[in-house]
Amino acid sequence: MSERLPAYFVSHGAPVVALDPSDPTHRFFRELGSSLSKPEAVLVISAHWEADAPHVSGVSQPETIHDFHGLPADLYRVSYPARGAPQLAQRVVQLLAEVGIHATVDAARGIDHGAWIPLSLMYPDADVPVVQLSVQVGMGSYHHYVIGRALRPLRSKGVLVLGSGGLTHNLSEVDVDASSKTLPMWAEEFRMWVLHAIERGRYEDLLRYDRLAPHARRNHPRGEHFLPLVAALGAGDTGKRVHADVAFRSLAMDAFRFD
Repeated sequence: MSERLPAYFVSHGAPVVALDPSDPTHRFFRELGSSLSKPEAVLVISAHWEADAPHVSGVSQPETIHDFHGLPADLYRVSYPARGAPQLAQRVVQLLAEVGIHATVDAARGIDHGAWIPLSLMYPDADVPVVQLSVQVGMGSYHHYVIGRALRPLRSKGVLVLGSGGLTHNLSEVDVDASSKTLPMWAEEFRMWVLHAIERGRYEDLLRYDRLAPHARRNHPRGEHFLPLVAALGAGDTGKRVHADVAFRSLAMDAFRFD
């Protein structure tokens, strides 16, 4: 039997993280990959794949998607040639069906930057198969928590469940020239509310973060970068923060492990 792996939520940050060895989050991803037993596969719930209903990537050789613009040319040359895992995709569909959630396999979807930023640093040899699962912004937190709960059995089969988003994500508040590692008050209060809710097991509060957390709408105008955290929460039990940093003034780059 495979070792039961934890589930993780990571703030993937801007694509430049992948190319900057001096960035603390870049270093965190490197260290995270080397600290874990190599999984049989990774299932990524990425903020950068939105759909009205759950879709699971089922292609055998997914392409690298450069789903951004206006960034350094080197980023558009990044290729992450990890294999897909069609059988795992089918298993995800089955697990979701068991909790009444209809999902479909997408036979063309590649690996977006929400997935390849962390994975290219965690597993630079691209030797771990990757499957992605879409988020459904309109279906809210509880739906994604149920998805995470359904995915729990995969952790005992050598599958790393990885939610990839951002603990805070309001691009209108980003300052690309900022070097401060101190968040503005409205972002720091939200960050600490989430941290305390996770550490104290207030999971019902987290599912209502948009109504209970301070400055929730300012930190997440839409929610697509928070929902991967809720899915990772559902896939695990007790949570703890394993990384914290600040980028571009307003992006909290925190990561959490759920055992």
